[in-house]
Order: sequence, then structure tokens, then C-alpha cells
Amino acid sequence: MLSRRSFLLGSAATLAAGGVVARQRLRRPGLSAPIEIVDDVYGVPHVRARSKPDAFFGQGYVVARDRLFQIDLAHRRELGRLAEAFGPSFAEHDAAARLFLYRGDLDRELARVPREVLACARAYVAGVNARIAEVERDPALLPLEYGILGVMPLRWDLRDLVLTRGVQIGNIDDEVRRAQLAALGLLELDALVAPLRPAWTLSVPEGLDAAAVSEADMGSLLTGGLPFGPDTPVAAPDPVERANAGSNAWTVAGSRTATGRPILANDPHLGIGGFGPRHVAHLSAPGLDVIGGGAPGLPGVMQGHTDRFAFGRTNFHIDQSDLFVLELDPADPERYRHEGGWRRFERVAAEIAVKGEAPRTVTLRYAAQGPVVSHDPARRRATAVASIAMQPGGSGAFAMIAINLARDWRSLRRAFKLHPSPTNFHYADVDGNHGWQVIGFAPVRKRGDGLLPVPGDGRYDWTGMRDFESLPSEYNPAKGWFASANQNNLPPDYPRDRIPAFSFRDPYRYERVAEVLAAQSKHSLADSVRLQHDTLSEPARRLVALLPRAPSQAARPAAAMLAGWDARLDADSAPAALFQILWRELGDRVLAAVVPEQARHLVTDIAAGELLRLLPGRDALIDGALAAAWSQAQAQLGPDPSRWRWGTLHQVRIAHPLSRIPAIAAAFPPIEGRGSGGDGYTVMARWTPGGGGWRTTGGASYLQVIDVGAWDDSVMINLPGQSNDPRSPHYRDHYGPWIRGDMLPMPFSRAAVDAAAERRTVLTP
Repeated sequence: MLSRRSFLLGSAATLAAGGVVARQRLRRPGLSAPIEIVDDVYGVPHVRARSKPDAFFGQGYVVARDRLFQIDLAHRRELGRLAEAFGPSFAEHDAAARLFLYRGDLDRELARVPREVLACARAYVAGVNARIAEVERDPALLPLEYGILGVMPLRWDLRDLVLTRGVQIGNIDDEVRRAQLAALGLLELDALVAPLRPAWTLSVPEGLDAAAVSEADMGSLLTGGLPFGPDTPVAAPDPVERANAGSNAWTVAGSRTATGRPILANDPHLGIGGFGPRHVAHLSAPGLDVIGGGAPGLPGVMQGHTDRFAFGRTNFHIDQSDLFVLELDPADPERYRHEGGWRRFERVAAEIAVKGEAPRTVTLRYAAQGPVVSHDPARRRATAVASIAMQPGGSGAFAMIAINLARDWRSLRRAFKLHPSPTNFHYADVDGNHGWQVIGFAPVRKRGDGLLPVPGDGRYDWTGMRDFESLPSEYNPAKGWFASANQNNLPPDYPRDRIPAFSFRDPYRYERVAEVLAAQSKHSLADSVRLQHDTLSEPARRLVALLPRAPSQAARPAAAMLAGWDARLDADSAPAALFQILWRELGDRVLAAVVPEQARHLVTDIAAGELLRLLPGRDALIDGALAAAWSQAQAQLGPDPSRWRWGTLHQVRIAHPLSRIPAIAAAFPPIEGRGSGGDGYTVMARWTPGGGGWRTTGGASYLQVIDVGAWDDSVMINLPGQSNDPRSPHYRDHYGPWIRGDMLPMPFSRAAVDAAAERRTVLTP
């Protein structure tokens, strides 16, 4: 293994004795002029360039320097090029990925992108490739995974950014579940799993045989994890993660802050436990100065600030995918019924290169609605998926660049035209303005609400898309603050025929944020940091009010512990640990009480609001759950309740996604040893896995609080660190502060960056 010194020399430079900042000059093709990369003591690279494209070249270079295997594996997976590197067991995954590559005119897609944005994207790709060329010339610089797995990184191409659209299950599994419940005559039970927000009445689409719908209709969407070894899947997106993925964000006007300047806070909620989902970078050039967290492999900054405005985001909800059931021609299974006749599938032969074997040829089919994920001639049945991502203009690869290049609210609105994914966009600028705009593309359906599968005969086809201009916004709200936390924030008078989705989250995080912000007339940066780490649980507060007044002897200890509790899910809290065990026990018992046996494989969990709605009047059930939870807590945490801690159960462990491979596990030590507070319903969102276990599997790994205009006072943190390489000092240096809730400085001005500099690298053409 290389030494830490060798790693630093290869990545940029090593610290010289006496604290002198080390310097290195490297020649790299693809630049128009030299750029300087100043890495600060927190692991954040600050790219100083003479042109905007060169700044994005620098971002591509540093993300590949810090996260090469992460972005390479994701890139291979999306392109359907895993089997050529890892062998025949990956061919099925490649076929599924190839099905969702864009089938339209790539040149026309690129022509949609403003010239300056396209130049920056091209430079980003060149920067990634420059680092790949660097490690090709000197394999000692390769991340450790490559030597262990015997592969090399894949070169990037600008057109790949348009071509790859990703295999996304969206809400297709929800549609299938509802159809199966409808076939049982129990469609109303779906509200236990996914209550509709706004309120809506479910109905079976005309012409759909609900009894014929099964999980098989999801076909290649269920391909699953990557088979790295017999027992080593890389999991597909977990349903629990998809259900919790969201974020908190708020802006506070200068009239309500201690400094007189606006504050913007944001903490995106994503998976925790594998590769970090954000990489922080600072890009500066004439006309560009932006810093913040970006998605590794996607050019630009997603959450952060420029020299003019701060910006953040949370998930909005737009139903962007539908499952269509196609009837096959009994005389020719390559035809399906559509618009009164038989229409032939578009068939594409894709050749998949396979390591150690001859290439495999697979047949990909496309219907009028989109990719065919299941084709079953024996049942005269196929299914196709319509997805916004597969539509012309459906790539979001260029949206962050356009947002980063914007100078104000007006130019941002032009950038939003490149942003298809559903997002609450938050904004605050140096002139004291703050605003919110929902962005994303919504399908226009001939009929239907997108909540169940629909016949693919043409009656339910999409006829177009609506962009952000049809979605709500607010600018300088009178109350002086604005917040979103994935709750239903559609205006009360929003048109019923244009409701974009019914999947908004429980409102508990938003209600807590609103409670705090409304009560503070002079909100501070420290207040925002405290609020991001707030552990007050509204479900816990409501549950405590439902505790039986005369519990049984077996339930009495649990009831007594919770009765005087402040409902905060702190890591060092014994009642918090008991509450979590009790909450899960109550969910299981209520489901057993209200869900018939024939539907229990479909209704396997219960939404928090539904659980609280069904608990009043069930004192015996609550009493039994209290007794059972107390016994479970003793078994898991020991006989002495004074020593129980929520953090003992709720551990934060970060390991390489391929750590079941022994050599990977040996080379990449897990980052672990500390527990966390919070859960999926607290503002400090840190949820647990479905199906058992208490480990922290998701939440806010990147957090920022921005002092708009006094940029150097802003703070951030990025779990577990900026680098994925255990030889780097920035492999885990944010883990301890993140656990403690200690934010780190976010230097922005040239003087502040220079004062925090750890090493400097100059790249020349």
C-alpha cells in the first residue's frame, strides 16, 4: 500500500515541515490557461481560473482526484458497461441500463443547451479525463479499488451526459401495489402505507385488469444490486431511503435576522453508510464565483452560494413516471394494441461486451410510451414505462452549471428551463431578497392521475410536459421567512387538474421548523445550526399524550419513563431509545390488527400520521406494546435503564459499498464508533433501515448555513470527508464534527482561502 505521503504527492502536494504550504505544477491538456487549485485544511478545493470553462475543468479534475472510483462505477453502471470490466454476472444489469439510454437525437439535445453552459460541461468532462490520464501514466496514483478488482477507469465523453438517463423505479412500485390491493377489494388500505397528499380518491383506471397486475410487470426495474462476488450485492435504492429522501431548507429575511442580512440553510437528506453523496468545491473565474456541495460526477454546485446569492434545494414531488400495460397481438408478439390497431415495437439490438467471454446481444424494445421493461408473449402481455427522464430535454446534466452561472433571480429563471427534476429551489441575495420556486417538468396526461398502472392502448398516453412556470413560487414573503421540508406546500387554490403528485411527506419536520422560525424575531447563524440539529420529535410528543393513564404492571416502567420525557431524540437519551423500540412495536401491532392476512405482504409498514390516527382508543394495544418494548430494550441495551442510550442503537457506520469483498474491507477501514440522535421525523433527519436494525442509514450528510453577503461567516460540513481514499487525511475528518454537530468554516474570499490553505497545485495547458 502507498504511504500517506505518496498519496499526497500524487494528488497535489504534501505539507512541508513547519506548516509551509506545499506547491506543485502539472501540465494537463484541455485547459486554455493555467489554473490554481488551493486545497484548504478542511479538504475543500478552491479552483482559480481565468475562464468559466477552465473553472469547471478544475471541478472535474478535483472530483476525479478525490472520488474517482465512485464516479467511475456510477458512470459504468449508467452506460451499461459493467460486464466488460467485471464479467458475465453483470450482463443483466448492463441490459437494464441500456434500455434506459436516451433514444432521441443527441445533437438536438446538445443544441438545446446554451453555448456557455455547454462549454463548461465539455471542460468538466475534460477535467475528469485529465485526472484519468494522470493515473494511467502513473498507476501508483490509482485509487486502491482498481488494483484489487483488476480494472481501469473509463474515459468520459460529453455526449454520455445526455445519453445516460438512469434506470429509475420512481413510483412504479406504488402503482403496482395499489393495483394488487384493488384486486383484493382493499384499495383503501393503501392509505396506511402512502396516504395521499393532497387528499384524493383512488380509483382503478378504466380498462385495467387489476387482478392481472403483479411484481413481474416491473420487469427489468427489479434487476437489483450488483453481484460483486457471491454474497456481495451493491444494493439498488432502498425503499426506505426513497421514502425518506428529502431535505430541509429555509430562508430568513434580513429584517428577521440578527445581522440584518438574509440567512439560507439547507441540508439534503440522502443515504448514509457508503460513498458520500456530496463533494464540496469552490470555482472562481471572471464572472463566476460559486462554492458548495455538488453530486460527484455531475458538473456544478447543487447547494451553496455565488458572490451574489445563496441557493438550496429540497425534494418537491412530481409524479414523473407511469406504468403502461400493453396487450400483445396473439399472432405476432412483436406488436401491441395501440390507438385502435396493432403497432410494432421498435426493436434495438444491443451488444454487451463481457470480460472473458464473447459479446452478448440483447433485444431492447420500445413502445409509444417508452422502454418495455417486461415482455411476456405467453400471457400476451408487456409493460412499458413513461418517464420524464426519457423525454427530449429530460436530462438534468447541465442544470447546475446554468444555475451557477446565473447572477440574479431573473437569470435563474432562465436556468430553470434546463432542470427537469422536481425541486423546491430556495434563494437569497445580497440585495436582501429571498424567494422560492418549484422547478421540474410535469407530464401532461390524456387522462388519469398516475396513481395506478394504466392500459397502454393510447387512452392514457402523455401528450407533453409542463415546466416550472406552471408551478408555485413566492418572492419576499410577507412573514419574512420561508421553509420547505418535503411537505405538501401546494397553495390551497392550486388547480385540481394540475396536481403534480400525491406523495408529499408527513409534515412533522416542516411544522417544527415553522414553529421555531415564527418565534424568532432575530434569527442568527447559530440558530440555524441549532435548528438543523434539532431532535424534537412531533410523533413522540403526540404518542406521549396517548399513554394509558392506568398502565398494567408490565407496562408501568415504560409508561413512567416516557411520561416525563421531553420528546427529544438525543443520542444520550434513554427514553429516546425506548420510544424507537415502542414505535416499531406499535406499528407492527396496528398493522396486524387492521390489515387482513391476504394483504399483509402488500401493506408491510405504516405511515407515521396513520399510526397516530389509529392509536386513540386502543389502550390495550398500547399497553401491550409498552410492556413488549420494555422487554426488548432490556434485551438490546441491558437490564439497567439508566444506561440505555439511543445512540447505542443508532450507530453511524460508513463502509465501502464493496466491503464484503475481503480485500476491499482490508484496504478501506470502516468509519465508525459513534451513535447519533434523531430519526426520519426530526429536523435532524437520520433514519433507520426498513426490515429491522437501528443503524443510521440516511439523513443530512452535507449541511450548510449561509450568511448572505458576509460569505466567510458561512459554515458547512460534509460527512465523512472530501476524499474516498483512506490514505488521505480527508477520508474521515468530518465524521467527528458531524457527530457532535460542529459545523466547519466555509472560506470564500481570497484572503480567507489563503489563510486556510493546506496545499496548492497549478495546472497548465
